[in-house]
Order: sequence, then structure tokens, then C-alpha cells
Amino acid sequence: MTLTTAISDMLTGYTDAAGRPTPDFLNLGTGNIGGLTLAPGLYKWTSTVTMPSDVTLTGSATDVWIFQISGDLTMSAAKNVILSGGAMSKNIFWQVAGTASIGTNAHLEGIILSQTAITLQTGASMNGRALAQTQVALQVATITSPAP
Repeated sequence: MTLTTAISDMLTGYTDAAGRPTPDFLNLGTGNIGGLTLAPGLYKWTSTVTMPSDVTLTGSATDVWIFQISGDLTMSAAKNVILSGGAMSKNIFWQVAGTASIGTNAHLEGIILSQTAITLQTGASMNGRALAQTQVALQVATITSPAP
């Protein structure tokens, strides 16, 4: 019963994030967001999103980021999502239709809601949650729950 409830809750969150209309940003960087500083808002990509370099999210403790990704999310090795200005990982949602792959020794902030699978490679870390409909694979990786 608990597993069924958890899966249902994950699906509800995924559907809510995926169904948000009228994005503030559409196909930003044609999917390459490496090196960018992102303000709060609703972001949508009709493709895969890559982070070949660090990404900064800047905003207050009450600001929210929702990233709607139609393809995969791929974060390169030893790259970071950096929070600035009081931004909090509990307010960051990565809705991924494909797979999410966090590279070796990379660090991600936020909650991943994946329709397929999530992989955190060796030494990767995450401040948030990794929720997938099929599989979450941790290869000597660390996930810390976000502060309430």
C-alpha cells in the first residue's frame, strides 16, 4: 500500500509539473544551459537539456523553478547547480520525460521527477529527491533531503 501511494504521489507531481501552461522561457539555449544564471520561473524544452558547465539559480527562499524537459537531462562530470540569493532546493523541480543522468562528481539541487529513469554516477551528489517511475540508480552517490 505504501509503495502504491508513493508511486501515485510521484505521478501526481510529475503530471502537475508537466502540465503547467505558458512557460516564461521556451527552449532556452536550445537545451544547453551550461554557464547560465537562471531566474525563478517556468522553463520548457522540447528537447534534451544538457549542463556541460555549472548552472546558477538565483532567487529568494520563496521563489520556484520548474523545468519541463521533453527529452533527457544530462549533467556533465564535476559540474554543479549553484544556488544564490537564498534559493532553496525544495523549490526546484526537474520534470524529465526521458532519463536524467548526473555525471561523476557532479552536484544537482532540486527534485527530479522522471518518467523513466535517474542515474547518479560515481561520486555524484544531490540536495533534493530523485523520483522515477521505473528506476533510480546510485553509483556510490549521495542524496540529501532538502531542508523543509
